[in-house]
Amino acid sequence: MRFVSSCLLSVCVVGAAYAQDLAITDVTVFDGTGATPYKATVMFDDGLISVIDKRAGDAPAGVPEIDGSGLSLLPGFFDLHVHYTPIGEPATTPQISEAYAAAGVTSVYDFAQPPEAFAPRRDWLKTLPGPRVNFAARMSTTNGHGADWSDTSTTKWVNTPYAAKEAVKELLPYQPDVIKVFTDGWRYGSGVDNTSMNEPTLTALVEEAHSNGLKILTHTVTKDRVEIAGRSGVDVVAHSVLDEHIDQDTINALKTAGTAYAGTLAVYNPDKFDTPDFDRQHPSFKARQARFQVGLDNMKALYEGGVLIALGTDAGMPRTPHGTSTLNEMELMVRAGLPAKAALMAGTSNSARAIGVYDQRGSIEVGKDADVVLIAGKPWDDISDLHKTKYTFVGGKMVFGEGAPEPVADTHMASSEVEGAKIDDFDREDGRSSRDTLVVGDPDGGLERSWQVFEIREDGKRGGVLHLSADLALREDARAGIVIPMNVGSVQPADGSAYKGVSFDMRGDGESYTLVVSTTDGRWTLPIQAGEDWKTMKVPFKSLTPPAAGVEWTGSDILDVRFLVMRPGGEKVWFELDNVSFY
Repeated sequence: MRFVSSCLLSVCVVGAAYAQDLAITDVTVFDGTGATPYKATVMFDDGLISVIDKRAGDAPAGVPEIDGSGLSLLPGFFDLHVHYTPIGEPATTPQISEAYAAAGVTSVYDFAQPPEAFAPRRDWLKTLPGPRVNFAARMSTTNGHGADWSDTSTTKWVNTPYAAKEAVKELLPYQPDVIKVFTDGWRYGSGVDNTSMNEPTLTALVEEAHSNGLKILTHTVTKDRVEIAGRSGVDVVAHSVLDEHIDQDTINALKTAGTAYAGTLAVYNPDKFDTPDFDRQHPSFKARQARFQVGLDNMKALYEGGVLIALGTDAGMPRTPHGTSTLNEMELMVRAGLPAKAALMAGTSNSARAIGVYDQRGSIEVGKDADVVLIAGKPWDDISDLHKTKYTFVGGKMVFGEGAPEPVADTHMASSEVEGAKIDDFDREDGRSSRDTLVVGDPDGGLERSWQVFEIREDGKRGGVLHLSADLALREDARAGIVIPMNVGSVQPADGSAYKGVSFDMRGDGESYTLVVSTTDGRWTLPIQAGEDWKTMKVPFKSLTPPAAGVEWTGSDILDVRFLVMRPGGEKVWFELDNVSFY
């Protein structure tokens, strides 16, 4: 039977998403293998592609069906470099996933999350319609890009081969999907350079990761360092080379290692549709245009030189929106001089090969995951047709199109109940909080940054106490501190609405500190004083300063509690903390 109404389509296809078969009949297939597009009927069975019938016949009796005449079926698109961050467009996880589904993107690699967040985010994302979201653990050098704002729990800092290998081992329990390494500290000639990773360290890191089945993607943006990446065996260079034009030595270095290139042209394009006029008039605009042209030229040269071209965008960065940027990346490849077919291959099978999952997805072949997109056009003839998405399927489940699940209204994970008032008494032998969360640092960022150490110390009858000491950076807004998440990775909020406030024991150097309670609305703050003698403090939630005017306290969405030193820099500071709880 063929669908004759939107009602039938909605009922039958949603049913198919739950272990029923589905047939897409009489559709033009761009299968991602390099074959010329052809007509076929394609069937799904239990999340896999089960039949590709090039006779393009009708579906078997009783099998739900989509009439694909006038449509094209392509493998779902990959984006090997995205950031699910609150500064992106959209800015919240369910809506980010929706944006990818609407663009036909079925696999993304998120570079924004700390390892502690991997497990809870995986659980949450399984409940949301959207792409397969894979997580990258992050590594850099001390004061390198990516480490200049983070603590070592978020981005590992390594500077020697030994440290690199040990850091990879420390990440394994979190089961990262890949490792992202910041290897190049060049700041595009517009700022002070960060530190860069030397070749022996990167080589050792790659060897250890590969021995544990992990691919390595790098932030590498200069010609000399992309050659180091190739010699070190990096799997994917996940940015453009922008400082100068590549030559045959560069091409040879990448080809010999089998290193793929995902140029993130979308993030570097200075002249986007929403670029304001004052940006175009800024003195740096011409310099950014010139760098971008080098990036376009290098993309073409690498393609023509036989380097595997994959797709990444850096979406989630300013004016690089989720979903549409993935499509725009393929358009920019065509602008660089690649054929439209090559751009489509980059966004599908090439990316699957580069990341090591081509045996599972990335092309339309029997036995592979039914991760596909239906488009009302022929993007191999006109790349702009990419924006005409009709349906997107991930593992055979429709995630976009008529009959797909309704958009998720919530912007955050539902809050957990708080079982017991205790937040942390610092007495657990494994160093985790009383809520089984990892206490992490909250230092300032930048090249001129504060250096802090915190640890659990035994203190007589008290048992364990947290001790923090820091040298504040020579800056006006220096910061040091710690974060106690309410739930693992600060992904799921906790409902503390039954409590009146936070109590804790504290002592310090006699100066001012800052208590912060983070919620999904932002950070609520209060200055506190702590002298050398232990003091029990009770802070009512109603005494906290809200993150913005008009925001009302509910207590139903608490993410973490923080204790910070926020002062002018240049001082040595310390505090100790015990018995943090709600009351």
